[in-house]
Amino acid sequence: MGNNSALPSYSLSYWEKESFFSNIETLIIGSGIVGLSAAIHLKERRPDRRVVVLERGPLPIGASTRNAGFACFGSLSELLDDASERPLDEVITLAAERYRGLRRLRERLGDATIDYRPYGGYELFRASENERFQSCRDMMDTYNRALSSVTGRDDTYRLAGEKLADFGFAGVQQLIHNQAEGQIHTGKMMATLLSRARILGVDIYNGVGVDRLEDSAQGVEVRTELGWILRAENVLVATNGFAARLLPDLAVAPARNQVLITKPVPGLPFAACFHYDRGYYYFRNIDGRILLGGGRNIDPTGETTTEFGTTPPIRRALLELLHSLILPDRPVEVDSWWSGIMGVGTQKQPIVQRLSDHVVVAVRMGGMGVAIGSLVGERGGEMLV
Repeated sequence: MGNNSALPSYSLSYWEKESFFSNIETLIIGSGIVGLSAAIHLKERRPDRRVVVLERGPLPIGASTRNAGFACFGSLSELLDDASERPLDEVITLAAERYRGLRRLRERLGDATIDYRPYGGYELFRASENERFQSCRDMMDTYNRALSSVTGRDDTYRLAGEKLADFGFAGVQQLIHNQAEGQIHTGKMMATLLSRARILGVDIYNGVGVDRLEDSAQGVEVRTELGWILRAENVLVATNGFAARLLPDLAVAPARNQVLITKPVPGLPFAACFHYDRGYYYFRNIDGRILLGGGRNIDPTGETTTEFGTTPPIRRALLELLHSLILPDRPVEVDSWWSGIMGVGTQKQPIVQRLSDHVVVAVRMGGMGVAIGSLVGERGGEMLV
């Protein structure tokens, strides 16, 4: 399991081996939402167990600290798009699971801690997308009935055209409001997860990428990109979009999402999460700025990558949306750009499975890591209890 990248010459000292990397019972690869949720769950269930988390980057390097902070579980057109390829009951089951995951995240960390705001999520439709809007409207009651027992609302989705004048968008003719969605502060969420894990006694080491796993009857030999060989009784792989580097046969692929944030914009007329074009574009107000991302459907092949960065075609698409739809006729400057790497596949259900007696994998969040990452991590951790 792994790749064959060249290993630099850096050996652990005796002290480092004995003090930091010996007697590892559970080793978790990846310190994102899934990896830390698994570590916390394991320590709560087995306080005496030695749990070590290895993270390749200085911070969780995939998407956990690089997303938009949407506490969402599916815009209506996105769910209908999924239902064109999967059975309807499967799509609804996954949406319900995402909602339960959000509730679990909020219960574990607390709304105030992660700055949760129950503003809901709005989906935008231009005049050219009237057919898509009509399809969503026709199916709205079906999804509302199916999700009512989960969200506790009979009207999870509702028409919200009356808000258009308040928001000031150009060319938008229809809005659908998901009243059960919200938004969080991604940085506060991850800082809290890291703190909780450390308080419970989880050891987290950054800058240690894993190159290869060798499974045996005695446990797992873990070869790092620094050339170290560590040993653990069992291993959880929680690297999402990067998982194929270790497990090339796994049905998960990377998907890059590009993001911009503007400089402060005085008097922004909206405070909510917004989805456009089946969820491929998204934006929100954060600290008086607009955070806007997406566009990977413009270049699906090019965005199937683990390389960070932005590209001219997607930058142009995001800027066009910013200036022509979101803030028409208003000056606004971009402050910075970044990207994150998600884990996707032909199916959207997460992969949580045992690969051997000693190796478990918990990946493929499908761009919904904030929503479902807590539950996926706990399930992966439970498989190692």
